[in-house]
Amino acid sequence: MKAKHIVFLVSFFTSIAGISQTFSGVVLDFKTKTPIESASIYFDNTTIGTTTNVNGEFSIIYSEAIKSGLVISYLGYESKTILDYRQKKNQTVYLRPQNNVLDEVVINADDGLTRRQKLRIFRKEFLGQSKFGRSCKILNEDALILRYNKKEKRLTTSAIEPLVIENRLLQYVIQFDIQSFIIKFNYVETKNNIFNIKSLVYTGNTFYKNLESFKEKRVEKNRQKAYDGSVMQFMRALYNKDLQTNDYQIFYKRFKTNPWDHFEVQPILNESTKRVLLDKPVSILHNNKNQSRITFLKPFIIIDKYGNYFDITRVLFSGYMGNQRVGDLLPIDYGL
Repeated sequence: MKAKHIVFLVSFFTSIAGISQTFSGVVLDFKTKTPIESASIYFDNTTIGTTTNVNGEFSIIYSEAIKSGLVISYLGYESKTILDYRQKKNQTVYLRPQNNVLDEVVINADDGLTRRQKLRIFRKEFLGQSKFGRSCKILNEDALILRYNKKEKRLTTSAIEPLVIENRLLQYVIQFDIQSFIIKFNYVETKNNIFNIKSLVYTGNTFYKNLESFKEKRVEKNRQKAYDGSVMQFMRALYNKDLQTNDYQIFYKRFKTNPWDHFEVQPILNESTKRVLLDKPVSILHNNKNQSRITFLKPFIIIDKYGNYFDITRVLFSGYMGNQRVGDLLPIDYGL
């Protein structure tokens, strides 16, 4: 069986924590210029967010550590992401109404796979198969549009609104605005529900909130378990060159090796980011049990102390890290 690779895109932000700053604005309907109340305003892949008031106004505080996009979304409208908020203290944002109303015939079309089959695949590969993934529930599955291309053995997924996911074990409510979700199969046998996956790529904006029944002491142990051995922890350890302290071992051709014989971490002048080079694919063993493999598709990536890395499409993970899904992920401000 071929190894299954995954690329999942999250926000990239750099710099170090510093003085808090405030960005304010007003959200209006593009056509009518009327205020939009209760629009969601959040920094992508974080727990930092707010909503607009009755006049469409909002104000959000951020530190120098936050460089992810500021997402503005509202049901029935196209989402908008602001990247240059540091150069502006106030901005008027116009949201355009969506033009993607689909009838039930399209949403439930049978294209070689039934909706039930497609949903089963989507849940498994989107939420994950770990105990954290299995504890998740998508609260608005009716919003999903799943299409299967029989000739190309490809499943694509979109949604008419952001997905709302309840993660019971990590005690988060996650808002996930799908930008793309594509599964390519090596082999499909619909009669026996056999789906051998070649690759999975998904992108989207995420916002995390604690459950209303959030119990900090109860959940912290689970969140730490999700963090240990995660891509985020590995990238933070790589940045700080303390892989061994975090129980990471590197193997090349089945033999344990010195990590720095293969990884080269170079400081970038006047930047809080570092350049990381990897000469050949290597295997990663965490805590003597979780095995992964990492491959660079380009000579180097850029990483920061928070675990962000760029360009994410340059990195392939397989094994334990490659199997991590939305149900296993933590916001990038976790532990900061």
